[in-house]
Amino acid sequence: MAANDNFLQILKQPSLWPTLTWVGLLRLLVYLPYRWQLRIGAGFGWLLSHLARERRHVTHTNLHLCFPGLNATQHQKMFRDVFRHNGIGIMEAAMAWWAPESWFKQRVTLKGREHLDTALAQGKGVIMLGAHFSTLDLGGLLFSFHYPLNTLYRPNNNPLLDRIIYNGRARFTHNIDRSDFRSVIRKLKNNEIIWYAPDQDFGMKQSVFVPFFGVPAATLTATTRLAKLNASPILMLAQHRTENGQYELELYPAIEPFPTGDLQEDASLINRAIETAIRKDPAQYMWVHRRFKSHPKGKNYLYRNPPQTESKVP
Repeated sequence: MAANDNFLQILKQPSLWPTLTWVGLLRLLVYLPYRWQLRIGAGFGWLLSHLARERRHVTHTNLHLCFPGLNATQHQKMFRDVFRHNGIGIMEAAMAWWAPESWFKQRVTLKGREHLDTALAQGKGVIMLGAHFSTLDLGGLLFSFHYPLNTLYRPNNNPLLDRIIYNGRARFTHNIDRSDFRSVIRKLKNNEIIWYAPDQDFGMKQSVFVPFFGVPAATLTATTRLAKLNASPILMLAQHRTENGQYELELYPAIEPFPTGDLQEDASLINRAIETAIRKDPAQYMWVHRRFKSHPKGKNYLYRNPPQTESKVP
């Protein structure tokens, strides 16, 4: 009853009605055939690429910084592909939360599981690195077909969206608040997997500046602290959607040695592992996020001026 009362209180806030409308639409679209949902997601991406002015600017800037060798044509193609994949990712998140699992049982391939089995054989739990790919939530569901999973979770500022995301992810993972280190330690001591994505900019506090695609980026040192909790091995999981409607998950060998005793070196190792996973298909990464928000010359310094290529977007 208390949960229902809380939900009714949320619904009494008009500022949350757009979220409810949008999520309700997604919930209905999940009943459509899988292929239709992919096309609708691509359409969402096309709309966002034209209407979401700030995200357009952020994406152009990120691509300009991280892939300076692209010519104008290549840059524009990657830009369009990023929004297409991110739009599809919206529908895939909805599918991960609500669609029948049977849709995906035959659509996933897991490569490199021997690396995870070797790590689990140590009996100290495993820190499995993720990244913000467009397939983020669906990747969690697909991985859970093979191994039970715990995920470090950052509550959303929108209480309604937070409830929906939390409940949706609870379908395939045990959510742990990222500040709840007691639960993390307990899971690791029980030789379980903690999935953790350290590839966002949470400010300069408890971060160090190390290269990410050659650009200095504020990178969390929390990965080192997590690994030290139970001397747990740490490895990377990549996830990608293929052109034939399949999904590929790939586990990489454990990062060794880790931790190294040097926070900057640790952060550099983490960023290089994430880069390797992203380079399999760079357009499937969420370049719409401000990865370089923090900067010694001031917040959003790298995003203050439009990159030269932005004016050429069709």
